[in-house]
Amino acid sequence: MLWGHLNVVDAESGFGQPLAGHIGRASAFRGWKLLLLSALAVAIAIAVAWRVVQRPTAVNYVTAPVTRGPIARTVSATGTVNPVLTIIVGSYVSGVISEMYCDYNTRVKKGRVCARIDARPYKAALDQAQGQLARDAAQLEGAQLNLTRYTVLKDQDSIARQAYDDQVALVHQLMGSVKLDRAMVETAKVNLDYTNIISPVDGTVVARNITIGQTVAASFQTPTLFLIATDLTRMQVDTNVTESDIGAVKVGDDVRFSVEAFADRSFAGKVTQVRQAPQTVQNVVTYDVVVTVYNGDFLLKPGMTATVGIVTDRRAEAVRIPDQALRFTPSSPRPSAQAGDTRGAGAISQPALAGRTAQVWVLRDGQPTPVGVMVGLDDDTFSELVTGTLKSGDQVIVGERRAAGTERSSPVRFGF
Repeated sequence: MLWGHLNVVDAESGFGQPLAGHIGRASAFRGWKLLLLSALAVAIAIAVAWRVVQRPTAVNYVTAPVTRGPIARTVSATGTVNPVLTIIVGSYVSGVISEMYCDYNTRVKKGRVCARIDARPYKAALDQAQGQLARDAAQLEGAQLNLTRYTVLKDQDSIARQAYDDQVALVHQLMGSVKLDRAMVETAKVNLDYTNIISPVDGTVVARNITIGQTVAASFQTPTLFLIATDLTRMQVDTNVTESDIGAVKVGDDVRFSVEAFADRSFAGKVTQVRQAPQTVQNVVTYDVVVTVYNGDFLLKPGMTATVGIVTDRRAEAVRIPDQALRFTPSSPRPSAQAGDTRGAGAISQPALAGRTAQVWVLRDGQPTPVGVMVGLDDDTFSELVTGTLKSGDQVIVGERRAAGTERSSPVRFGF
């Protein structure tokens, strides 16, 4: 048939070829072309991504001004709020508490009876001592009358000398007994008086350790019945300062402290005593520094925990730089620059102080430039500028922010 065997004629050779073979080679060529285009697209994507990654970034520097203001060096410590003077009221005698007139927070005056111990045993002891005294006193009186008679008879040689001497000895013996009886009476009166538990000072009861019916035993040591704070308007904070900081603390230093009950309020006080007795806990040596504070509004309670800052040195008007500026270093490597002698003409007008040299960075012509300074006091926020070429109002670098650059990249061209 006509369509049974169809040939095509090769343009160059003139020989006929089957049509199916020609179509196969055309399909293969199109496949290789698609593969080549795909590889080229991947290469372009990689090149573009590489240019984006390598694109330079712009650095924005964060600056802060050099200011003038107060700056103070502080020593941090913790302590406990206590009354300046707390009186322990105890009992000299033993017995059962029969009456009680004072409780927590009771305001008392000196001499007020706060409690009573059952006085019946001590009243009986007093009666017994008084009876013994009366008996011995009567015997002494009779012996003295007899001695008077014996004296007359002795002078008349009417009695033996021995009888007179015996009567004299009896009188002396009875006189000693009467003296002893009077002492026993006084002791019994004192013991009876001690059954009244009285306040020895004006103050406020801050602790009560007894109840009615409780037996108080004073045989070995005086029991504590009440604690009375003499004046709650005057409190003290007993702080524990480490041995590394105690050298800077002295009597008269100003103190600021806070307590958890009033976290948004600061209290003021002064160092009134630096005690020499060390306290060692887990190989840590601390010293008790006593801070006195006025408590006119009675906000401070005994036993509160205080976070204390003791001001050991201060400047009212100091040229100061932020501490962040002392810690800043540019991330991009820069050529090192000579900071120069910090004792030059740019010295700040301050008293002669010992300080430490440091380096800060300032922007000059858009580039961070190191500047040598000497700093003094440091309050963890600002450092005092003792010497240097900086002045109030200058801007120092405290940080940097990096963002993607805005400059255009050169187009990527590929030739085929």
